[in-house]
Amino acid sequence: MPETIPFSAPHVRMGSSSGQPLSRRDGVLKVTGAATFAADNHPENLLHAVVAVSTIARGRVASLDVAAAKAHPGVVEVITPANCPPLALDPEDKHSLFDFRFDALQNDRVRYAKQPIALVVAGTLEAAAEGARLLAPTYEAETAHVGFDDGEPYDPPAVGIGSPPNFDKGDIAAGHAAAAHRIDTDFETPPQYHNAMEPHAIVAEWNGDRLTIDTPNQAIVMSRAAFAGYFGIPVENVLLRSPFLGGGFGSKAIMNGHYILAILAARMLGRPVKLALPRDQMFGPVGHRGATRQQLRLGMDAQGRLAALEHRTVAMTSSFDDFIEPASNASLNLYASPAISTRHSAVRVDIGTPGPMRAPGEATGSAALECAIDEAALACGLDPLEFRLRNYAETDPASGKPFSAKSLRECYARGAEKFGWAGRPIEPRRMRDKGGNLVGWGMGTALFHAPMFQAEARATLRADGTALVETAGADMGQGAWTALAQIAADGLGLTIDQIEFRSGNSELPDGGVAGGSGHTATAGTALHNAGTDAIAKLAELAVNAPDSPLFGAGNAGVEARGGRLHHRADETRSESYADILARAGLKTLEGMGAGGRDSADAEARAMFSHGAVFAEVKVDADLGQVKVTRLVGAFAAGRIINPKLAKSQLYGGMIWGLSFALHEEAVHDRRSGRPMNADLASYHIPVHADIPDMQALLIDEDDPYVNPLGIKGVGEIGITGTVGAIANAIWHATGVRARRFPIRIEDIVC
Repeated sequence: MPETIPFSAPHVRMGSSSGQPLSRRDGVLKVTGAATFAADNHPENLLHAVVAVSTIARGRVASLDVAAAKAHPGVVEVITPANCPPLALDPEDKHSLFDFRFDALQNDRVRYAKQPIALVVAGTLEAAAEGARLLAPTYEAETAHVGFDDGEPYDPPAVGIGSPPNFDKGDIAAGHAAAAHRIDTDFETPPQYHNAMEPHAIVAEWNGDRLTIDTPNQAIVMSRAAFAGYFGIPVENVLLRSPFLGGGFGSKAIMNGHYILAILAARMLGRPVKLALPRDQMFGPVGHRGATRQQLRLGMDAQGRLAALEHRTVAMTSSFDDFIEPASNASLNLYASPAISTRHSAVRVDIGTPGPMRAPGEATGSAALECAIDEAALACGLDPLEFRLRNYAETDPASGKPFSAKSLRECYARGAEKFGWAGRPIEPRRMRDKGGNLVGWGMGTALFHAPMFQAEARATLRADGTALVETAGADMGQGAWTALAQIAADGLGLTIDQIEFRSGNSELPDGGVAGGSGHTATAGTALHNAGTDAIAKLAELAVNAPDSPLFGAGNAGVEARGGRLHHRADETRSESYADILARAGLKTLEGMGAGGRDSADAEARAMFSHGAVFAEVKVDADLGQVKVTRLVGAFAAGRIINPKLAKSQLYGGMIWGLSFALHEEAVHDRRSGRPMNADLASYHIPVHADIPDMQALLIDEDDPYVNPLGIKGVGEIGITGTVGAIANAIWHATGVRARRFPIRIEDIVC
């Protein structure tokens, strides 16, 4: 049955549900352990699978001691390239824009460290793990190439998910030649890995040619079709359940080999199979943020206005597939230069293929861009805020389309006021605290596109006056099910406590993709429209019934509110939903809705969320230790459905920005190609002691063009201004410009 997530308690509301700071409806379930994640499912006769992974990055597997593994009393089967069944589709082919090549034991080649080389299935997890150890693989190893300078350079045909690699507007050479001030600067960003709290996991069970999958997934209906394709069965024969996700950040919308291997094992053995990746296996086969080298050249006129903006990126990708971090694209939509040029090139190395990771391209590109903008301000003798105010774009520089640029000006003003930016000295090393630490203030502009996908939803009014609303959406922990239920309640004219909300199941209407900070807008619009469709049908019943108080009112004269239909011109005439259904002899009444952007608005307008982040750091003048002490962000992201959840997401983005700036980096052994810090002890992320005082200001914004509800996203924009703000604050404190992330003590010690 589809999942039904109950509310923990009633909420007191004032007015509509949307806009109210309600607590997350799944919060109690999660903190009490009642929430069922994929790996919590234990069907009868369950087997456990463990992936054996390569310890080299390039070469072939010469031998596996399959006999030793099978001799273990708990091992049921060992799957290797020698006995792995074929798939209906070739995983080396790319069948859609969102497809990546993956390894499912097609051959004995090794293309990166931690690549799957065998699957061991056993009656217990411990037996499967021991069986994998007993395989004792040997290799014919080849020299691994894992660094920028070791790889094979090439020019990619596309970057990100199908975006053009290059862009040109205006005359860059003329802009540089005429500039009164110029800067030429470069930055490097490292590989980063998603590391969601919940690792990738799957429980797969066959019943004849019908497949049931429990797995965390950000694109439930789209992924169901992919699974069906690889196993050659009808789409309707796949049931994918994903009621709870412990984080995803982009990695759980992409097909990966371990999913396929677990499903293959379940079909081979006729028993359900569970596979959950241990933490160290999250470094390689399930995507990551690719490393970049970036160069920016900016030219400014005598008044401190941009005359030329040039942004070039070299991105690292795998030897066998293409995902190019679109970092240079961060320079396309923010600053109003008459000449803009962006370029992307790539280097193939022996690593797992990168993929979308929260704010792909924008996070890496804005880190470099915002530092370059600060350098440009200094070259012009201007305060960084004043320089940005002179150069922010009032229309999209890349397309020339208008957007809500006035909201960015307000973000600058409100954020600077709350932070206390006025009076900041332009020169570095001018501020210290009482303990003698160097103090620095920096800022960064935040920008993120406001995408919208296609979605469907169903709303069913019931005889008791409550409603069931359904869409196959995903909640990665950001509170989507709470916000979506609030939208659905408004569409139906009910309170949120009268709504039963079902989601996370591929049998439900397609809720679209939970990615790109577009899920609330997409699924929310579908849910709202499903509710209004149901209400329209209900109103038709009432206004055409002679014994109804609303008889003759017509649809235009009826308003849904508080579980009743009200005559717009006469408040004394109203009728409850339950009474209308009872008169019509109906137990239920169903409405359907779709979510999608108006094509004319999409063609005419540029659609982004805007923001500004201000950071304070303190740096030990002798030891170079950095502590971020304050972060203030101001964000304009359209209509805010739930301020509590929105602020939580913005805080999370700002924390991730701090992690990017100071902590997060994957390190590969140059000899073996193996990741050296594939755990959460040595892959550094911030802990509570690293988190400063933070404030997130929600700037009111009415953008009627982005979608009918005016909703934009907040999940990723918090990263995009924070990295640069912290780096700029460190420069302001020390006078030293760090050129790589994360910023290390050795980068800034004077």
